[in-house]
Amino acid sequence: MRMTELHRTPFIDFHQEAGGQIVEFGGWEMPIQYPSGIVGEHLITRKGAGLFDVSHMGRFIVSGDDALGFLQHVLTNNVAALDVGESQYTIIPNESGGAIDDAYLYRFEEENYLLVVNASNREKDWDHFQSHLEGFGNVILEDSTMDIVMVSLQGPESKNILTALLDEGELPDPMRNTLSEVILGGVTVRLARTGYTGEPLCFEIFCDVAHADVLWRMLTENGAEPIGLGARDTLRLEAGLPLYGHEMGLDAEGNELPVFACPLAKFAVSLSPLKGNFIGKEALSRQQKAFARIVDRDFSLKADLPRIAKAVAITGKGIARQGNMVFREGTHVGYVSSGTMVPYWVMEGEGIHSRLTGEKGRRAICLAIIDSDLDIGDTLQVDIRGKMSDAVIVPYHMRSEAPPYARPILWHELRPGVEKTPFAEASQKIQALLSKAAENTAWRQRECINLIPSEQSVSPMVKLLSAMDPAGRYAEHKKVAAFNEAEVFYYQGTEFIANVESLLQEEMRTFFGCLQAETRVISGQMANTAVFSAMVDYINRADRKSEQRRMRSVMNHHIIKGGHLSAQPMGALRDFIARNPRTEKPAVVNFPVLVDNPYRIDVDACRVLLEEETPELIIFGKSMILHKEPVKEIRAMVDAMGLDTVLMYDMAHVLGLAGPSFQDPFAEGADLVTGSTHKTFFGPQRGVITSNVDVGDSKYDLWDAITRRTFPGSVSNHHLGTLLGLYAAAIEMNCFKETYQKKVVDNARHFALALSDCGLNVAGDPSLGYTETHQVVIKVGYTKGPEVATRLEENNIVVNYQATPEEEGFTASGALRTGVQEMTRFGMEKEDFSALAELMAAVINDGKNVKEEVITLRSRFTEMCYCFKGEAVAPLMERLHRLI
Repeated sequence: MRMTELHRTPFIDFHQEAGGQIVEFGGWEMPIQYPSGIVGEHLITRKGAGLFDVSHMGRFIVSGDDALGFLQHVLTNNVAALDVGESQYTIIPNESGGAIDDAYLYRFEEENYLLVVNASNREKDWDHFQSHLEGFGNVILEDSTMDIVMVSLQGPESKNILTALLDEGELPDPMRNTLSEVILGGVTVRLARTGYTGEPLCFEIFCDVAHADVLWRMLTENGAEPIGLGARDTLRLEAGLPLYGHEMGLDAEGNELPVFACPLAKFAVSLSPLKGNFIGKEALSRQQKAFARIVDRDFSLKADLPRIAKAVAITGKGIARQGNMVFREGTHVGYVSSGTMVPYWVMEGEGIHSRLTGEKGRRAICLAIIDSDLDIGDTLQVDIRGKMSDAVIVPYHMRSEAPPYARPILWHELRPGVEKTPFAEASQKIQALLSKAAENTAWRQRECINLIPSEQSVSPMVKLLSAMDPAGRYAEHKKVAAFNEAEVFYYQGTEFIANVESLLQEEMRTFFGCLQAETRVISGQMANTAVFSAMVDYINRADRKSEQRRMRSVMNHHIIKGGHLSAQPMGALRDFIARNPRTEKPAVVNFPVLVDNPYRIDVDACRVLLEEETPELIIFGKSMILHKEPVKEIRAMVDAMGLDTVLMYDMAHVLGLAGPSFQDPFAEGADLVTGSTHKTFFGPQRGVITSNVDVGDSKYDLWDAITRRTFPGSVSNHHLGTLLGLYAAAIEMNCFKETYQKKVVDNARHFALALSDCGLNVAGDPSLGYTETHQVVIKVGYTKGPEVATRLEENNIVVNYQATPEEEGFTASGALRTGVQEMTRFGMEKEDFSALAELMAAVINDGKNVKEEVITLRSRFTEMCYCFKGEAVAPLMERLHRLI
C-alpha cells in the first residue's frame, strides 16, 4: 500500500465544481478553501453546518478473536471499555512514550473495530501495526480507506439536516462518542457524534464508496456548506485540539514530545490492568505521575514532562505562528506549536439568553509547548518576526458545553475588573428589599399562573409556623443504645420541638404506610446523599479497618432521560460510587427506555442488565416524570435472581401523590423512599427518608446507618422552623390527600389533552392521557425552550424549559416542563386548565400578548384549598402574627 502518487477522494469533482482551491495534503489532493475563504468557512461552521471531506484519513478495520488484545497492545486507551455504539479518542504510542499518531476508534459492530488515523501517517501506522501482529493469533487488519468514505458534518444546524434526511433508525444518543446506523435518503450510513471542530453538535458519517455522490449531494442540498482544510485547522485550534506534527510528534527543536505534553492525554491514555503490558506503558506511567503532580503544583517530576501544550492568547500585536519562540520575563520557555488569527461571532445577552449576532470579531490565539511549571494567568512574550508581543496563558479559547453553539471565550472576559459600587444607606437598602419582596410576592401569588412542577405554595398556616421561635434554635439529638435507644438532645429548651419532630415522623409514617421516617434532612438532595453514604457504611459493616469500598454498581435514570441530578455521578452519587474497572467510568448503568416512549422504562430490557451488572442499589424516580415507575416488576426480577439489591424510589416530584391515585412504593416492593417535601407535597423546602424495615429485618442495619449519616453525617442544625411548618403540612396532606391527589392527576391529564387539542405537541403516551403524574411536557422545537418560556413569563405564565431525551442538554432545550399541582391547590378545575391551554397556545403558536387575560384568570384563584382555615384556626394564627 505504498503511496506513489497523489490520491483523490470520491468527492474531488464536487470540490472543483464548488470552486475549491486544491492543494496537496498528506498524499492527497484536497480543498484548502472555497470562494468564501477560510474566515467565512470558519464562521459558517460555528453558526450553520459545515461539511468536511475527511475521506483522505486512513480507515483500518480490525477484527478477529484477538482483535481486542491487539488493540489494547498498540493503542493507549482502554479498548475493553468500548461497548457497541461507542467510540474513543486514542493515541498510537511508541516504546519511549511518544506518539506515532493519534486516532479515533469506533465500535459499530460486535465483531470488529474501525480505527481512523491521520492521512499523512497512514502508511507509517500500517507498517507499525504489521510489525506488532506477531504474537496475536487471529487478528485481521484491513485497510478500507478506499472502500469507505468519511465526511464530517459539524455545527449547530447539523442535527436538523440529518433529522430531515432520516428514513430509518435513530441519531446517536445526544452524548459525545455515541454511534448509530441509520438510513439517510435511502443510503445506509454509520453516524458518530465525533468531530475535530469543537462543535457540540458534531457528526462524522461513514458509508460505502458507491454511495459517495448521493451522500454529498443530499447533505449540500439540505443546507450543509463545504468547508476546506484551512478552516478545519482554525476551528480545531480555537477548540484547543491537537494536531500531529504540532502538539505531538517532534517539537520545534527536533525532540520527541511526550504524549502527556498534550492535555488530551488524560482522556486518551489508560493504565487499566485490562490493558496488560502495552507499548510505551512504562514511559506513559512516568509521564502520568508527573502530570498528576504538576496539576497539584508539585514539580518534583518535571524532568519526565518538562513542557506541556497550553492555550495562549496574544494580547499584543501580531499573529503567532508555529515555531515562534515564547519567553517569560526574558527567559526562553518554549515554542508556539499552532497559531493564527481566528474569527468569531460576537455574542449578545447573558447566560441562557445569549445569542450569536451578525457581528464578527477576530483574535490572535495559539497553542504553545511551554515549561510545565507555567500556569493560567501567567504573562508571556512571543517573538513574532523579531518583535516581542505580549501574551497570556488562558484555560481555553472556546467552550462547547452549551449546545447548540460553541462559544468563544475572550481572554479579557476571563479576568474582568472589579467595579466599585457606590455606598447606599442601610435603611434605603432595606426599603428597596421590602418593596421588591412585596411586589414579587404579589406577582407570584396574585397575578401569574405558576406551573413549575418542582414548586408548591405552602398554606398561610405553614408559612406562619415556619417563622416561629424554633426557626432560630438548635435541637441536635441521636439515639443512644445505653439508654435503650432513647433520643438524647444536646441542647436545653427542646421539649416542644422534640415532641413536634416525633409527631411529624408519625404523620409521615401514616402518609406512606411505613414503619420508619427520618425528617431531619433539609432537602431531597441531602436525603439522597445520606442514603448513599449509608449504603457505603452498610456495605462495609463487617470490616471497619480496611479502606471503605464504594458501591460497585448502581442502576439509575440518565439525566438526559429525566433522571434526578442528585442520582448522577456528577451529583450526590459522586463520592459513593466506584469506578467500573472495564469502562474506567463511574459504575452506573442506566435504565433502558422504550423506543416509542422514552419517558418510560423498558422493563423487559432491564432483565439482561440486572443479570450482567448485579447493582447494589437501584434508584427510581425522575425530575421529568410522566409515568409510574416499574417498582413491582423490578422487585420481582431482583428477588427471582436472588440479588442483594436495595430498591430506592426518589419521589421528589411525586411525593405528594404517593398512594392509590398514583402508586404505593412500599406495597410494590421499595426498600427506601426519599423525596422533597415542597413539590407535590404541601410542605416547606425540606426532605424526607422513609423505609418499611423493622428491627430484626435483614436491612435494618441500613436504616440504622441512614439515621447516623443524617446526624451527625449530614446535618447539625436541621432548620427547626421549617420542621415545624412541615409537621403542619403533613397534617394537611393526610387530611386532604385523597381528594387532592385525584384532582391533580385528573387536572394534569385534562390539561395535556387540552394543550394537544390547541395544536401543541404534548410528550408522552396518548393512550395514557400523556401523563400519569402532575407533569405535562410540551415540545416547542429544538433549542426553542428558553425563548418560549421567557415569552410565557412575559405573559405571567411561569414554566421551566426542559431538554427532552433526544436533546444534548439544557441549553438545547426544546420543551417546556409544567405541573398542575400548585394551581390545583389554589382551586383550578379542568375547565380552568382548558382556558389556560388556550392562552398558552395563543402565546406559543400565535405570538399573542395575553397578560391581562392571565391576570384575570388568576384573580379567581388566590385563596388556597386543601388546608385548614376559617374560624377554627383564625384566632390562633392572629396570635402567632402578633408574636413575630
